[in-house]
Amino acid sequence: MARTDTGSVGRQAEKFALDHLRDKGLEEIATNFRCRMGEIDLVMLDGDCLVFAEVRFRNENRFTSAASSVDHHKQRKIIRTAAAFLGRHPQYSNCAVRFDVVGLDQSGDQTTLKWIRDAFRPE
Repeated sequence: MARTDTGSVGRQAEKFALDHLRDKGLEEIATNFRCRMGEIDLVMLDGDCLVFAEVRFRNENRFTSAASSVDHHKQRKIIRTAAAFLGRHPQYSNCAVRFDVVGLDQSGDQTTLKWIRDAFRPE
């Protein structure tokens, strides 16, 4: 993944993750869903399961991996934002819900993707 400004890197990471999830059979519902509670990078459908996916990118200078950087505070924001999404899109109200994390770690010119299905659950 080419390194440029932060926004561009984020968009590239989300595109990389989206392509990967599509290749694995998930269907894109929305990207960058925003509301006052926060933002969800990718909303996908995996069969009859609605997937809210957080995409994280880290370069080689970071102490933690991208996938492990989604802390409890961020998880709560994603869960609240997912509830807002469901409120605006009642057609998905009967779907099971899953929260995934897609971590992209870059070392030199190599990018490693780690997809964690069901990474966390609402309390």
